[in-house]
Amino acid sequence: MSVPLSQMWAVSSYVIRQKLAGRKRYPLVLMLEPLFRCNLACAGCGKIQYPAQILRKHLSVEQCLAAVDECGAPIVSIPGGEPLMYPDIGRLIEALVARKKYVYLCTNAILLKEKLEAGLFAPSKYLSFSVHLDGLREEHDEAVCRDGVYVQAVDAIKEALRRGFRVTTNSTLFDGASPLRMREFFDEVMDLGVEGMMISPGYSYAKAPDQEHFLRTQRAHELFSKILTNPRRRWRFNQSPLFLQFLMGKQDFECTPWGNPTYNMFGWQRPCYLLQEGYAATFKELLETTRWENYGKRSGNEKCRDCMVHCGYEPTAVNHTFSSWRGFRDTVAATVTGRF
Repeated sequence: MSVPLSQMWAVSSYVIRQKLAGRKRYPLVLMLEPLFRCNLACAGCGKIQYPAQILRKHLSVEQCLAAVDECGAPIVSIPGGEPLMYPDIGRLIEALVARKKYVYLCTNAILLKEKLEAGLFAPSKYLSFSVHLDGLREEHDEAVCRDGVYVQAVDAIKEALRRGFRVTTNSTLFDGASPLRMREFFDEVMDLGVEGMMISPGYSYAKAPDQEHFLRTQRAHELFSKILTNPRRRWRFNQSPLFLQFLMGKQDFECTPWGNPTYNMFGWQRPCYLLQEGYAATFKELLETTRWENYGKRSGNEKCRDCMVHCGYEPTAVNHTFSSWRGFRDTVAATVTGRF
């Protein structure tokens, strides 16, 4: 893992406090969506298929901060849409850093150099730009349905690193991905000098234009096993090594969607970032009234059958680390050896 020690300690101590308090359900990462608007139209995305009147709207900074305070998670991930299109993104990030929240601003990086040159952000251990890259140039540009985006993103990564910012990458893999090309991609990303990488299989959004390339469970295990078996020592991942083992089929986890709750202009989304089956007015209402037993692989819910996405299973992996000596031992062993 490549997460800084201060962040590891903040998350670890937070989880231990939840355990000592006897809480079975607690948030680890708040998925904060201030807007759905985006400057790309990726074929595998189900987040931008809203009518124009919805895409024009966005949360206020005050609404965002109220959700952050209510939830209490130590990490805030800001996806979208494209967060750099949010008109108050600078003020929002400043307020989150002041609250000592670890922020991952998830961006396609098309606007990143422009925002950096405008002085919108200041380097901080609490702020990471999580740049979306789905593979090498050919694969990434195909995934986002626009030529030239990979080069723009790489240039923005270099500029952010030059200015002293934390930078990670996040990659969504689909059926047909080449294990060899992905391993080459990992090498190229590490050459850039980023802090670490995050990977996950794509989820089959009902609204996504491309429904043919989402991974099923067995295919996902095969793909990630080929990619991650015999990893290079220089590869660094900003993820639980147990989650990576889960992707390879070496861990059998159940989804814990409350670990990564989602807040957007409609409210607290049930049950997770991926499914939209109603909204709660408060985080407390989300936790207490959502029929959690209706979701996850063991529920038999068809929508959950092949899901292996990080927002449902990364918190499970982290919780497993702190639930037993075996979980802690497995995490330490994978972290120290770099093998999954």
